[in-house]
Amino acid sequence: MSAPPSRPSRGRGREALFVRIPSSEAERLDRASFELKLSKQDLITALLARYVDPASPTSLAALRQLGDATAADGGQRVELTPDALTLGHHDFRPAPVPAAAADVLTLADVAVLLQVDEGAVEALAESGELPGRQVAGAWRFARRAVLDWLATGGAGPTV
Repeated sequence: MSAPPSRPSRGRGREALFVRIPSSEAERLDRASFELKLSKQDLITALLARYVDPASPTSLAALRQLGDATAADGGQRVELTPDALTLGHHDFRPAPVPAAAADVLTLADVAVLLQVDEGAVEALAESGELPGRQVAGAWRFARRAVLDWLATGGAGPTV
C-alpha cells in the first residue's frame, strides 16, 4: 500500500466547499478517510491536487468525459470554461415572496394583513386615516407604514 498523501496546511488560504453527493459515494469517502487517517477535507484536497489540473488539456478532456457521463445519468455536472473549472450543479429556486412580506401592498394584501374586509381598508384609506395612496386608480400601501399605523393605534402620519 502506498503512503497516504501529505497533509495540506490548515488555516489561511482555504475556501469553503459545500457539496451534496450520493450516499454510496459519501460512505466510500468516509471509509477512505478512516483507513488513511486523513480528514475528508485533506483527502478531497489531495485528490484534487492529484487529478484535477485545469491547465492540462489531458486532465480537462478526462474531466469533460466524466461530466458528459454524469450529466447523461442526471447526476452532477462538470462545467468547463477556458478560465475556470466548475464542479457540481445547483438546484436553487427563488421562494415566492408572500404578499404579507412585500414592501408595497394592495388593498387586498392590507385586508389580509389586518384581518378585515377590503371595504373597511378602503374606507380607512379614503378617510386618510390609513396611510396609503392611489396609483393609477388603485390603492397601494407601504407595508412598514401600515404596520407603524397599527402599532401606534392609527395616530401615525399619512403617506
